[in-house]
Amino acid sequence: MASLRDIKGRITSTKKTKQITKAMQMVSASKLNRAQSKAQAFQPYTDKIRQVVTAIASSSTEVSHPMLESRPVKKTGYIVMSSDTGLAGGYNSNLVRDLLKTIEERHSSKDEYAIIVLGRIGRDLFKKRNLPIIQELIGVPDQPEFNDIKNVARTTVEMFADGIFDELYVWYNHFVNPIKQDVTEKKLLPLTDIDKEETKGISSEYVYEPSEEAILKVLLPQYAESLIYGALLDAKASEFGARMTAMSAATDNASGLIDDLTLTYNRLRQAAITQEITEIVGGAAALE
Repeated sequence: MASLRDIKGRITSTKKTKQITKAMQMVSASKLNRAQSKAQAFQPYTDKIRQVVTAIASSSTEVSHPMLESRPVKKTGYIVMSSDTGLAGGYNSNLVRDLLKTIEERHSSKDEYAIIVLGRIGRDLFKKRNLPIIQELIGVPDQPEFNDIKNVARTTVEMFADGIFDELYVWYNHFVNPIKQDVTEKKLLPLTDIDKEETKGISSEYVYEPSEEAILKVLLPQYAESLIYGALLDAKASEFGARMTAMSAATDNASGLIDDLTLTYNRLRQAAITQEITEIVGGAAALE
C-alpha cells in the first residue's frame, strides 16, 4: 500500500494537472467563439459567389467550363483537414479512420488516389502508412486567413484543371456543437451540384462584362478555393470544440481522482493516528 507521503504527492501533482486542463478548456472555449464567428461571417461570401456561378451556368447561353463537367475517373484527390496538436479527443483519429476505410473500399492501388493534407497529426499518420501525399501544410493558425492556405488551395484546383486527378473530395470534421463533430466528406470538384433549380428563386438580373464565359473562368476557381477555406474554418471550430470537451472531461476526471485520493489519504491518516493512540494506551496500561 502507498504511504501517506506518496498519496500526498499524487494529490499535489493531480491538482497541478487539473489547473492545466482547466486553463486549456477556457482557452479552447474562447477560440471556439472566435472560430464560429469567423465561419459565419465568411458564409455570405460563398453564398453570393455560388449564386452568380449558378446564374451563369444555368443561363440560356451555351457556357461551359472543365470544372463543371464530369469526366472518367482515373485518379481521385482527397483534401484532409487535421490538426497540428493533439489533446482533442477523437478529432483526428475518427477522421483518419473513416478516410482510410473509404480509400480501402474505393481504390485497389495507391496510383488511384492522392492526398493533400493540412495539419501535422494527419501528415504524420499518413506518412507512417506510406500513403501518397502530394501536398502538405502544417502550422495553420488557430484563426486562419485565406492567405494562409491560398497556395495550397490554388495549386489543388489547378491540379484538377490540369487533369492530375479527375475528382476532388474534402474531408473534415463538421461542427455541430461543442460535444459533437461529424466526420464529413464533401465533393469539391467537379462542381456537379450546381443546380438550375436554385435559380428559380433568384430575382437578380446580371449584366456580364466582358462575357459570361470570361467571368465564369475567373469565378469558378475562386468559388472552389472558397469552399476549401470554408471547410477549414468549420474544421477549426470543430477542433476547438473537441479540445474544449476533452479538457472538460479531463478536468472532471482529475477532480474525481483528487477526491478519491483525499479520501484514501484521510483514512490512512486516521488509521495511523488510531494505531498510535492504541499503542500509547497499551503502553500506559502496561506501566500500571
